Amino acid sequence: MADLSFIRDTMERAAVVTSVPGWGGVAMGVTALGASWLAARQATAAEWLAVWLGEAVIALGIGGITMVRKSEAQGTPLKARAGKLFAGAFVPPILAGAVLTAVCYTQGLTALLPGVWLLLYGTAVTAAGMFSVKAVPVMGVCFMVVGAGAFFLPAIFADWMMAVGFGALHIGFGLLIARRHGG
Repeated sequence: MADLSFIRDTMERAAVVTSVPGWGGVAMGVTALGASWLAARQATAAEWLAVWLGEAVIALGIGGITMVRKSEAQGTPLKARAGKLFAGAFVPPILAGAVLTAVCYTQGLTALLPGVWLLLYGTAVTAAGMFSVKAVPVMGVCFMVVGAGAFFLPAIFADWMMAVGFGALHIGFGLLIARRHGG
């Protein structure tokens, strides 16, 4: 029994999170494209922000539900060590993004938000992706590149950069993950 326990613990430490949802990423990308279109038509910074915060809630729901479903289908519990490491690496940059969102909005710096969001989301995905399949950290780096680029473009391109990042990257990598690693 001690040997079996040792083997189980060793396998859990070596495991990667394969529960990253490919089709969930595609769905998140599609809703982000819709949000990009809708956000570009808003008259005020507050309305624009409301669209993107609504999209963040929708994407979080899609990602969470599809990750749980994929995990259950694969029989790989998210509460295992690899899942905890994934979450532990993902959450801090997302919380930093939430704080910076409030700061940028209250200081009238909403033009910086696309770069902040894309860069920090990319950081979260890259860091958490170290505990997942190779496509996940690569996707994170792509988000970081798009986010860095957003800082150097005029604000008129903000929604285009959000569409490229949260839309196209999610769709492209979602399809890749779905094809190579299931659902």
